[in-house]
Amino acid sequence: MSRVMLIFAIGLLALMAGALFYAARLPDLAPTAQSASPAPLTEPTALAVITHPTFTLPTLDGTPREFAEWQGKNRLINFWATWCAPCRREIPLLKAFQEEQGDNGFQVLGIAVDFPEQVIAYAESAGFNYPILIGQQDAMAVAESSGIEFIGMPFTMFVASDGEYVGAYIGELHQSHLDYIVDVMTRLDRGDIDKAAARQQLAAL
Repeated sequence: MSRVMLIFAIGLLALMAGALFYAARLPDLAPTAQSASPAPLTEPTALAVITHPTFTLPTLDGTPREFAEWQGKNRLINFWATWCAPCRREIPLLKAFQEEQGDNGFQVLGIAVDFPEQVIAYAESAGFNYPILIGQQDAMAVAESSGIEFIGMPFTMFVASDGEYVGAYIGELHQSHLDYIVDVMTRLDRGDIDKAAARQQLAAL
């Protein structure tokens, strides 16, 4: 073998050896059974729904009142603020509702998500005939216990006479809404419908 061919052969062998050495050091990129399947998606976390709301908030004069004080009545918990025009429009309607339905087992509770001094000043001219409670972050927490994101006001929760939450409505209530609420919750009290049916019907508001 000539000297040139010998040098070429030696160089070729060295190149092949280097390639094999490099290949042996590469990580194994083949997919494994574990990495072949993507990790399952995590279910989104839902808001915790409180089936029997409980809370204590101060009145206009600062007296703390517990929600359980009105147990035995169908309660409309109306969240409002002095700066909210639709909230203010609802107040005469809710006052009339309380006057008409108070003896029929219904109770309106107004929860002002506002500064106490502004609520107190507004209440002087509003002439509320139903209790007004005041809160800010704590009042919003009560609203969100319905499991519905508290995105604005007015917002009204419906609680049955046994204290169980049965529905909510976002937006301004009108007389047709109130008539419908009375019908559903009266039939629930009589046993004509169960809680599941009441929730379904109130969700159609």
